[in-house]
Amino acid sequence: MAQKQRILVTRRWPDAVERVLAERFEASFNLLDVAMDEAALAEALRSFDAVLPTVSDRLPASLFDGSGIRTKILGNFGVGYNHIDIAAAKAHGVAVTNTPGVLTDCTADIAMSLLLSVARRAGEGEREVRAGAWSGWRPTHMIGTKVTGKTLGIIGFGRIGKAMAKRCHFGFDMDVVFYNRSKIGLSEAARYGARQVDTVEEVLATADFVSLHCPGGGENRHLINAQRLAVMKPEAYLINTARGDVIDEKALIDALETCVIRGAGLDVFEAEPHVPERLRVLENVVLLPHLGSATEETRTAMGMKVVENLTAFFDGKVPPDRVA
Repeated sequence: MAQKQRILVTRRWPDAVERVLAERFEASFNLLDVAMDEAALAEALRSFDAVLPTVSDRLPASLFDGSGIRTKILGNFGVGYNHIDIAAAKAHGVAVTNTPGVLTDCTADIAMSLLLSVARRAGEGEREVRAGAWSGWRPTHMIGTKVTGKTLGIIGFGRIGKAMAKRCHFGFDMDVVFYNRSKIGLSEAARYGARQVDTVEEVLATADFVSLHCPGGGENRHLINAQRLAVMKPEAYLINTARGDVIDEKALIDALETCVIRGAGLDVFEAEPHVPERLRVLENVVLLPHLGSATEETRTAMGMKVVENLTAFFDGKVPPDRVA
């Protein structure tokens, strides 16, 4: 019988997935379920045939420095992989895979939840009720913004951006404009009741709600900065379920404090799990702890995607979701 490959799972995964990994591989699990530091990850690259990281694991180029890299594949748990230095991995012959497709709907659902919550001041309202501070219904109490019939702007019209457009256009009769680096066919855009524009600024200036669905890192770092926030309508809202670094967080806090925009809904942050105090005390922002894919069905499906990629790789086949 061939010896099983040694793999490290850097965080706890759904039980069903861990059982399959334990059956197919010589699997080690991070039973403490806390983020591993760089020293531990560097050691893992020299001790395991495969390392299965998540967004909470940072793998910069420095982790690959030197000799003795044993790892042949990084089976990333998630779609985004800007926390991995892809060039360094490739230079050391390490393949990288991700888990696209299976988290589309749940991430779009969270984006929709954030949009509705911040527009209708749901977070504020719940805090008031829980604190025993609600004095009863009155006509001027906690007035929010109507969602139906407004304009949604999307940055990044991939799977999740399209799913968000579908929910907003067909569910809430919203007009949809979007920016995407590549051209989307007119018939494809029309399927979602959407219209492509040429610049990010045009989306920002047009939309009542702006939802970010683009990759993080690289040229998208601080894509939304002070200058672009100033282009948005004063009554507009910004929604982010993409990556925290897509927004200049300090600039956003300044904009929220000074009413450059009306509010924001955030599921991701620049330095997770750290969320600045200035952001946490604001009432015109809804904050979630990176829940985009957090359903039992989706997290299990993500894990099984990793299993498929690892199995294919070690069988000498091309992993279905290889990105490097």
